[in-house]
This record gives sequence, structure tokens and C-alpha cells, in this order.
Amino acid sequence: MREGSCRSLKGKRVVVTRAVEQSAQLVQALREQGAVPIVLPMVAFGPPEDPFLLDEAIRQFRSYDWVFLTSQNALRALEERCQFLNVSLAEALEGVGIAAVGPATADAVENAGLRVSYIATKHQGVALAEELAERVRGKRVLLPRSDRANPELVESLHRFGAHVVEVCAYRTVRSDTTDSAAAGALAEEGADAVLFFSPSAVHHLQELLGSEKFLAWSRRSVYAAIGPVTEGALRKARVDRVVLARDTTVPAVLEALADYFAHASSGLPAGVKPG
Repeated sequence: MREGSCRSLKGKRVVVTRAVEQSAQLVQALREQGAVPIVLPMVAFGPPEDPFLLDEAIRQFRSYDWVFLTSQNALRALEERCQFLNVSLAEALEGVGIAAVGPATADAVENAGLRVSYIATKHQGVALAEELAERVRGKRVLLPRSDRANPELVESLHRFGAHVVEVCAYRTVRSDTTDSAAAGALAEEGADAVLFFSPSAVHHLQELLGSEKFLAWSRRSVYAAIGPVTEGALRKARVDRVVLARDTTVPAVLEALADYFAHASSGLPAGVKPG
């Protein structure tokens, strides 16, 4: 990050709506740049209501050519279910190609003792399908992910001729550690930026605050989207200005915020996409 941009984060209050267990690295990085991070978790994760299909997929891992992991949560869900079933994840996936959505997920995969076969150059789920189009044609692809995952990845894989099995590995739910009173108080108190990492976080905060308060906060604080799908959720919620991070990595998030604040006093801020 450029030195001038780095200084622009000093003293900025940045709300992180990501799940608590996913926020530690970003919170630490914000503090190191002089920002004041505020964790307001809008999402949490739980097991699937019925794990039968997930269990069947785990038992048949070696019948697949590829497993696409689009988040660290998917990996964590597989690890937990394998432990319950007394199955070695590393042994079960031996010989199966593992595709990771980005470097953070890839690092988690390798830390779990698995070998990553491919990392998307664009850190988006659909990019995995596009970049591996020729290699997945006619192949069996297992896609363990959230019950609220965007359908575009499955559609893309089908379009490229892959045989896709999608299973719910975990549920994305509203965090029970944040209530409407806490969210409302923070909205009134104010912040410089609010970060959203998923459409679910957008929807949950909108539900807690109500549409009018949600929009009012967006006019006082810049809303930042990590990824185009999340940006789309903010646009659908009628948010007028959105800072879009170029990818999901912590440096990219910091750079998007820093560039916005560095240019905020000179017309249209860098990185902002007007409605």
C-alpha cells in the first residue's frame, strides 16, 4: 500500500460485519494502519439441518475429479464432519484435485495437510469455473458450500460441461451476538466505513436496522463491498455509493479503503462506484 494512502486510514472508525472467527486478521491489519476497527458480526455459521448428503459426498470423495472450495468455511465444515465420521480428510481426498477461491482459502487447505491443485487468479467463485473450463469438461466436481451460496458458479460449471454435485456443507445464519439495539446504537454513533463481505451481511444489517436507517447510515458512512456479488446486494438495497475492493484479500480491502479516504476531499473518491 502506498505510504500516503496508508496514512489516510489513521483514526478512521471501520465497522467489520464479518463473522468473529473470520475477522481477526483484518482487525489486526486495520489497527496496524492506525484505524479503529469495530466488530459488528452480521453472520454466523452452523451445520446443515440434514447432513446426509454431505456425509455421502465425503464417503465418495474419490469418485470426484475436483473439489471446489470457495471459502475457508467450506473447508472447516468438511474437517468437522470428517472428524465426526472418523474419516481422514487428507486420505479421503488423495488424488482428487482441489481448487481454492483465493490465497487465504488455499493457505487453510495446505495447513489442513492437503495439496491445492489450483488457486483462482480472480478471487471469486465463478472465476474457478472460467479459469478451469477446459480441465473440468466432462469431469465430476463436488461443490460443498453455504445454503445461501450464489448459484452462478454451478451454472458456469454446467455451461462448461462439468458434472456438478452441490451439497450444503454449512448454513449461513444471522449472528445471535448482535441485536437491533447494538446495531442501532452504532449506526447513531457513526463510523467512517462499514465493510460487507457477503450479501447475507447486507441483508442481516438491513433487517436489524430497517431499510430507512440502513440507507441513512450509508449516506453518513461509506459502505464497502468485498466482491461484486456483495456490491450487487448493496445496489439492490438502494445504496448510492459503494467502495469495491478489487479482491477478497486483506491488503486489497485496506487499499480500497485507504484510496477512498485519500481522495475523499477531491471530488469523486477513488474506488467509489456511484449508483
